[in-house]
Formats: sequence, structure tokens, C-alpha cells
Amino acid sequence: MPSNANLPCPLWRRLVALVYDLLIVVAIVMVVGLVCQLATGGRLIATGAHAQVPLWYQALQGAVVAAYFIASWRRGGQTLGMRPWRIRVCRDDGGTISLQQAAIRVLVAAAPLLLLALEPLLGLAATLWAVLGAWALWFAVALFDPRRRALHDLAADTELRRSGD
Repeated sequence: MPSNANLPCPLWRRLVALVYDLLIVVAIVMVVGLVCQLATGGRLIATGAHAQVPLWYQALQGAVVAAYFIASWRRGGQTLGMRPWRIRVCRDDGGTISLQQAAIRVLVAAAPLLLLALEPLLGLAATLWAVLGAWALWFAVALFDPRRRALHDLAADTELRRSGD
């Protein structure tokens, strides 16, 4: 009988861990925002008829959030949100994923955010629903994959396993 560490992670556990990580990501974004506001003397975002968020700031936020996930996956295979749910990301053989795998995984997982560019055409509500729908499709793949891998796991050749119950 396989140990729990060799069992694929159920989708529900993965999604709950993602909610935990969302809290961490919000905190990271807030700290980066504060630092950038202080560095620009409070003139980071131009307001008016439509708020203007500088492209460099958006790229910085994306890079910092991506660095959190990549560093966590490369160092122990777990983000802070994955730890309480005892899941980790790994290669097929159970080893630590490579930097390339981590980068592919984070880029593919974040790809639905590109739909935010449609906001001027669709409006905010429709755009957010489109992003949410794309992510639902990304994770729905795990319902049909025998190893419960989501689309970003398939692209990066990684999987989530239980780290022990």
C-alpha cells in the first residue's frame, strides 16, 4: 500500500491551500505597494477619469509574487499555504522541481491574468468572470488526470503530492 506521501493531492486540498496563499500574496502586494508609494512620494498611481497604474509597477508586483512561488517551490516544495495542508509540488520521482519547471509552472498558472487586458472592451465585471472561468478550466483538468495534475502541472511536468498525513 502506498504511503500518503506518494498519493496525488486532491483538488479540494489544493484549492484550500491556494486560498491560504492568496492571503500571503495580498500581504506581499500591499508591502510592495507601500514601498513604491513611499518611493514615489505618494504619486504612484495617477487618478482622474481612469486610474493609471505604471507598467513598471505592475511588472514589479508580478515579479515579486512569482518570486514568492518559485522560491517556495524550489526550497522544500511548499508555499506557506501548502504547509498546513501537507502538500508539496515535486517532479515525477518526488524530487525538488527545477528552476525551469517552477518558472513554467508560475507562468502558465498566471496566464489567465492576461485576460485583464480585455477590461476596456468587456468591462471590469465581465473581465473578472473571464479570468475566473479560465482558472476554473486550468484546475478542471485535474479532475480528469489520473495524477490529479492541473494544466500548469502538465505544462511544467510537475505534480502535487501529499507530504504526509
